[in-house]
Amino acid sequence: PVGTSSDLQVGQTVLAIGNPFGLDYTLTTGVVSALGREVDGAGGRPIKGCIQTDAAINPGSSGGPLLDSRGRLIGINTAILSPGAKGGVGGNIGIGFAIPVDVVRRVVTQIIRHGRVVRPSLGVNVLDDWRRRSYEEQLGQPLPGVLVVEVVDGSPADRAGLQAARVRGADVVLGDLITHVDGEPVRQVEDLLSAVEEKAVFVDT
Repeated sequence: PVGTSSDLQVGQTVLAIGNPFGLDYTLTTGVVSALGREVDGAGGRPIKGCIQTDAAINPGSSGGPLLDSRGRLIGINTAILSPGAKGGVGGNIGIGFAIPVDVVRRVVTQIIRHGRVVRPSLGVNVLDDWRRRSYEEQLGQPLPGVLVVEVVDGSPADRAGLQAARVRGADVVLGDLITHVDGEPVRQVEDLLSAVEEKAVFVDT
């Protein structure tokens, strides 16, 4: 059965099933160590809101289910923190991560409906975080949020009246900063991407 990850509690018992080092149907137990962790995903994009657990997860366990004590699916095992991995001796040290089942359900629903994960767009290009920090130093003032540097004609952002920053010679004329989405703070580019994805409404055509 499929459970939910929205009401997980730190300290509750979990079970991880996987295929570590080719050993089929391995079951390990542990607890939820923390919630809301951020893990680097493929391509460098962080996976937000992950479940941290001390249930043993080793190479080969990724993709296996993380279950609660009633056997309900609450996450998908995805990564471990393994300082020795670069030296070829990676393994479990009691810090593993799973993608919450609520996120998995959302993505799977998109794939079933659309045949792929649909990435909604506001119709803006934004400044990389490190470049924004550089601008902060140049301007001598904080730029809290995400700085819009291009607005696509006819896009939702264009219709909403967002204004892009402009460069005039050595000067930068600031445009709009996106600081919140539906009341949730936006502090970096990934915050914006995740928020838009979560708030998206899809229309089948």
